[in-house]
Amino acid sequence: MNGDLRSKIVLLDFWTQGCVNCLHVIPDLRRLEQEFADELVVVGVHWAKFDSERTTVAVSQAVRRLDVEHPVVNDELELLRAAYGVRAWPTLILIDPLGNVVGAHEGEGAYAVFQPAVATLAREFGANDLIDPTPLGDLLQAPGALPTLLSFPGKVLADEAGGRLFIADTGHHRVLVADLDGRLTDVIGTGARGDADGDFADAGFARPQGMALSEGGNVLYIADRENHTVRAADLTTRRVATIAGTGEPVTVFAPGDAVETAIASPWDLHREGRELFIAGAGRHQLWRLNLRTGRLDLFAGTGAEGIVDGPRLLATLSQPSGLTAGGGFLYFSDPEASAVRAVSLRLDGELTTLVGRGLFDWGDAVGDFDATRLQHAVGIELVGDADLYVADTYNHRIKLLDLATGTSRVVAGDGTVGLADGRGESAQLAEPSGLSATSSTLYVADTNNHRIRTLDLAGGELTTLALTNLDLAVITATGLAADVVTPAPQRVAPGAVEIVAELDLPDGYKFNTGGRFTFEWDADAVLVPAGPQLYEAMGPRMPIRFEAEVPAGAGADGAEFVLRAESTVFYCPATDEAFCLVRDVSFTAPVVVSADGADAIELRHALPSAEDLERQLGAS
Repeated sequence: MNGDLRSKIVLLDFWTQGCVNCLHVIPDLRRLEQEFADELVVVGVHWAKFDSERTTVAVSQAVRRLDVEHPVVNDELELLRAAYGVRAWPTLILIDPLGNVVGAHEGEGAYAVFQPAVATLAREFGANDLIDPTPLGDLLQAPGALPTLLSFPGKVLADEAGGRLFIADTGHHRVLVADLDGRLTDVIGTGARGDADGDFADAGFARPQGMALSEGGNVLYIADRENHTVRAADLTTRRVATIAGTGEPVTVFAPGDAVETAIASPWDLHREGRELFIAGAGRHQLWRLNLRTGRLDLFAGTGAEGIVDGPRLLATLSQPSGLTAGGGFLYFSDPEASAVRAVSLRLDGELTTLVGRGLFDWGDAVGDFDATRLQHAVGIELVGDADLYVADTYNHRIKLLDLATGTSRVVAGDGTVGLADGRGESAQLAEPSGLSATSSTLYVADTNNHRIRTLDLAGGELTTLALTNLDLAVITATGLAADVVTPAPQRVAPGAVEIVAELDLPDGYKFNTGGRFTFEWDADAVLVPAGPQLYEAMGPRMPIRFEAEVPAGAGADGAEFVLRAESTVFYCPATDEAFCLVRDVSFTAPVVVSADGADAIELRHALPSAEDLERQLGAS
């Protein structure tokens, strides 16, 4: 606290990425940072619970996945936690500009607790010139996200009857619709964080997660996690409406009319008849929405975090995040207990634990259910009567729980972070979080790989789904180019002028033919088109050439103009077409007319590789 942060009010946020209560604090911190931009610095201190959360790579991925905009320290050895006597997640420590601890709080509700205190510190220390309003520059730069077509997809939903695949493109705040082969057909949401109902193109989501279909398949229900709502997307009229939740996270759930009842962090959905079950991760409960009457009720869980079995309303849950059903039971993942649990759908149903022992008991083992260990497992899917597939998220594996024999086995993943197709433990994944199956294929949301994977249920081969028709999913809402190129001034002679554009690929990359490449130019009045100004191709050939002219009258010696061009590029590693980078490139080229000038204007740019982008993001 004695270096860069001296003369600032500092709020330390001790958190861990898998804790939903910690996630609820992030919007409060963002609000405080905006309100006290000159006086307050928030510093996240990542104190991991699970083994997989301790690495700097895992922390960096979580910061990107959750859009954490303040600096984060990886307290891998728990030195800061011990120094401040922190005992629970989340814990916040308030420090004044002189380095003195002046307040602390455990739990949610950070804005209400700290806003008055920060306002008082800002007023009192500011009046004595003890606060330095100078921005901290690079220290506080947001880490940014890799510009992939998918961003941290959290869930998938396969609709075999309708031939559709729904993808929660969580990091892009939208849902993509594709066929089962990966051809994109529609987009639900703007691609920017929001909370608006309306047409698909205007609807706003905030980190959507699990989905379910109506009985007729015409309505897609969406767990809008960070908006604390459930949304309904009518696939016929292409409109979105909110059907549960108020938009504010609930502290104590109270049943009632769904649109007037607050919920918190709904993570997954499952429909049984006219009832929609909601995994209420934010309050450690399961809720049940009657789709006919619109009433929302408690189905299981007291609201306390734990792993106590028994009558469903008296049981305790631990952040339920995945739902599936069959044989009269609702099965769910309980990540904070690394557990898989089941609750009878009968009126007097009991809740039991299949795998898992407690909040601080995890591992990576298969065998009898008693010996099976998971680590923060999120996704779950029942195939047939007895094959319960589990996305063992922090172990980077897919496991199968055989309900008939009471045994488990690994079906994909070697237990380390990576990306590799193959059978069994020759395959690699990175925090898989969502599962959904047809009769022959298990679709996997491979979250930290930004990909959808497919597991052949008969042969056991894990492959990567290559999405196509990619231009449908280009996000244009921001209007910002990823690369802004301003070449050195060029000199051209009056008369015919050729515009030569070339985008250079990184070594080992190719243009992706699944997305439409576009390049369009425009210029001030001095430069007149002599042919098309737009080039489009499903896989372009470089260089691209356009014909133009500088008329003798308009192009007097010394005249200046600006050539502007915009391009959208899809490209990928030559051996991995499923991993698509999307880049918007903008050229602003100053040009001077001169009698001894050239007869061509060159626009050239080297596209970055994924490794280049990772280094850039890491440096920020």
